[in-house]
Amino acid sequence: MTRPRFDWVLCIASIALCVVGMVLVGAAAREPREYLIRQGLSIALGLALMVGLTFVDHRLLRAYTPVAYLLVCVGLLLVITPIGRTVNGARSWIPLFGLQLQPSELAKLTLVLGLATILSELPDGQHRPRLPQLLLAMVVAAVPAGLIALQPDLGTVLILAATAMGATFLSRVSLRWIFAFVAAGVAAAVLAWQVGLLRPHQVQRVMAFAEPSNDQLGAGYTAHQALVTIGSGGAFGRGLFNGDQTGGGFVPEQHTDFIFTVAGEELGFAGAGAILALLALVLWRGLRIAGRAETPFGTVAAAGIVCWLGVQAFVNLGMTLGLVPIVGVPLPFVSYGGSATTAVLVATGVLQSIHRGSTTLAHF
Repeated sequence: MTRPRFDWVLCIASIALCVVGMVLVGAAAREPREYLIRQGLSIALGLALMVGLTFVDHRLLRAYTPVAYLLVCVGLLLVITPIGRTVNGARSWIPLFGLQLQPSELAKLTLVLGLATILSELPDGQHRPRLPQLLLAMVVAAVPAGLIALQPDLGTVLILAATAMGATFLSRVSLRWIFAFVAAGVAAAVLAWQVGLLRPHQVQRVMAFAEPSNDQLGAGYTAHQALVTIGSGGAFGRGLFNGDQTGGGFVPEQHTDFIFTVAGEELGFAGAGAILALLALVLWRGLRIAGRAETPFGTVAAAGIVCWLGVQAFVNLGMTLGLVPIVGVPLPFVSYGGSATTAVLVATGVLQSIHRGSTTLAHF
């Protein structure tokens, strides 16, 4: 007996998060109609791609992964040319047919698929990745990460690094290599700090995180105001479109990176908790798909997507709650952003494709 060919729980949870995001964007945006139209089109495109990918054999996705990876790298190169557009200090966008395309969001998925291809295709008799595969995986991860660092977009670089580490770990690589790569990453971060590779505003954000009470009207303003906004909602919130902090625009980028503060104020602890539950449901279904995939590529790809979404959600929520420095990453499915929304829905389609390719029955 075969299992259901479509993971409806994953689908419904993903759509529910997108709908909640649309409502929160409408509450936070100064010009809600324009933002809602753009976000709605992005969700519609993402859902169409998700459904289409569901019926594509994930082994065919593996065959086209190198092409997708190269196209994204070309896009990242174009970003740092005069073609690219700068927003909030980062040159991350390419104008395309009146819209803004952000290749770094698509790089997250192509990196996952690229790593899954390398770490799952092993020579005969080899049961886990060894040094040659690991070195190639590092190169594949370093190219987009390096191009994104030039924008500069520290948040996305951190997401890529964490995703690569998670996918590598879940490919059953020897732990000694994991420890070696972690040590190398820490050393690289320390070196970047010591030689001044970080931009001044990035240094200010780190210092504001270390001493949040020192500059609440300067570099620490956003983090402080985010906590105030979330805390003002209480258990059940002030009601949609009734938030004083949200309505007053006290939190910068509230419709994108700090969308969770809108949920905290207007929906309260109950509404914010519901969002967390939906995110947890998406991650659980992704892990379930990874554990039951019929191919090593499917296992690593699904696990890598879960690492990406989980780490990004943690970093975004951590920014709003003062648990991590502000690095500017969106909340998956919820934050406003065409490229980001489309990318996570495409990733959901990849998960559905892997699920559909599995043949063993499991309790649904």
